[in-house]
Amino acid sequence: MNGFKEVMETLQEQNIEVQLVEHEAAFTMEDADRAIEGIPGVRTKTLFLMNKKKTRFYLLIMDENKRLDMSAFKELVDDRQLKMASEEMLYEKLGLQPGGVSPFGLLNDKDGDVEVYIDKDIADEERMSFHPNTNEKTVFIKTVDLYPFLEHIGHPAKTVLL
Repeated sequence: MNGFKEVMETLQEQNIEVQLVEHEAAFTMEDADRAIEGIPGVRTKTLFLMNKKKTRFYLLIMDENKRLDMSAFKELVDDRQLKMASEEMLYEKLGLQPGGVSPFGLLNDKDGDVEVYIDKDIADEERMSFHPNTNEKTVFIKTVDLYPFLEHIGHPAKTVLL
């Protein structure tokens, strides 16, 4: 599985500069917020969803304070029954544990079938924050660099209103 080291190597390969903050393990949004308090950038939450048949997978990136309108998202992706992926599926597909979901986990998507959606409400923000496949660190990445990163790893993002 690709962990923190591989995340940083992939970012360096693409000449993407990030701000790295090391901290105690963050198991909740509150823990993570305390660790990065005062550092500019959108605090994101990343949701990993799947359909009932486990044939379609979705990674959603949005502001940590926003609630997902599941009905609207189902309509957007034309999928009738969606749910949060189980802990086992999260690990199987992205090599991640709950509380550490981020777009960097896509480095572990061997099937290349996870669809990525970024909320339009944060798409114009200067920077976003994510755990880099470990909940003991937070990376701040420029939003304009996130899109090429995702493209480079085979997961182009769609910007939509979530």
